Formats: sequence, structure tokens, C-alpha cells
Amino acid sequence: MSVKTQDLGEVRRTGDTVEIVFRRCYAKPVEKIWAALTVPERISDWFAEVTIDGDRIRIIFPEPHGAVEGRIVINEPMRTFAWIWPNPDGSDSLVRFDLEPDGAGCRLTLTQSGLTPKDGAGNAAGWHAHLAGLEDAAEGVKTPWATIIEREAPLNPIYKARAPA
Repeated sequence: MSVKTQDLGEVRRTGDTVEIVFRRCYAKPVEKIWAALTVPERISDWFAEVTIDGDRIRIIFPEPHGAVEGRIVINEPMRTFAWIWPNPDGSDSLVRFDLEPDGAGCRLTLTQSGLTPKDGAGNAAGWHAHLAGLEDAAEGVKTPWATIIEREAPLNPIYKARAPA
């Protein structure tokens, strides 16, 4: 897998925590990308199986990864969707998707803030691999889990080398 430098996300220290930021442009209208970010069936096409019940979001990854439960804290249709993601150490991080129209397509900014320094690089590699399937998910095309794992493997050392100490 060839990784383009412009596709790499930022991994930066913010005090005692780490923040990851990805910026992507898609040749799909905001409405389609919004659906891929917020409709459980579309989320499962590029990320993981998801259930949403009110402000509760449950993300179920294939074994052996398990599930996490979070809380949706921002839901501004066609603009911003964010949830609290529990970190392995018991603290919380915030996953936030911001969309902006860009001609016939849109721009996405994904930010995950509040990560522990040891989790930053691995989460960045994971998001990078998952985001590669977002545009397909906007059309209802599923990315197999095995493909996501294949994409992520070569990204792990790249993000580990870029992660702040």
C-alpha cells in the first residue's frame, strides 16, 4: 500500500493528551457523507457495526476487539456529529466529524481529542484505514473488515514514528 503524505493525519500533543486530525475531500455531496457518518447501516459499511438509541451509540467491532459504548454530544445535521469515546484507561476522548460543502462535493474534518499518548498512533492508523472506505459507504458499498486490517498494518509504523512522545 502506497501512503500519500497529504493523506496522513496529524497526531499532536495537547497538554497531557493527544489529538488526531484528518482532513479529507470527497466528490460526494454533504448529504451522502452525512448519511455515511450517522446512519447505522452506512457506518457499518466503513467503520464497525453501530446501534444508536437516542444519544447512546454502541460500536461493535469484530472479535477480538469487542464493543464500546459512547454518548452522542453533537448532532447538527449536515454539519457536525460527535460522540464521547471511552479510552482503555477509563478517561474519555471526543470523536468529532465536521462537514463543509465544497463545490459538488464536501470537506470532512475528523478530530479525535483527549487520547492518551500511548493510544494516539494506533488510533490514527485505524482512522486512516477506515476513512479509505467512507466514500464507498456513501454509496452503500461495504469495505470488508479484512481490507481495513490490511490497510491499517502498514500505517501503524508510520503513525508510531510521527506520534509525539
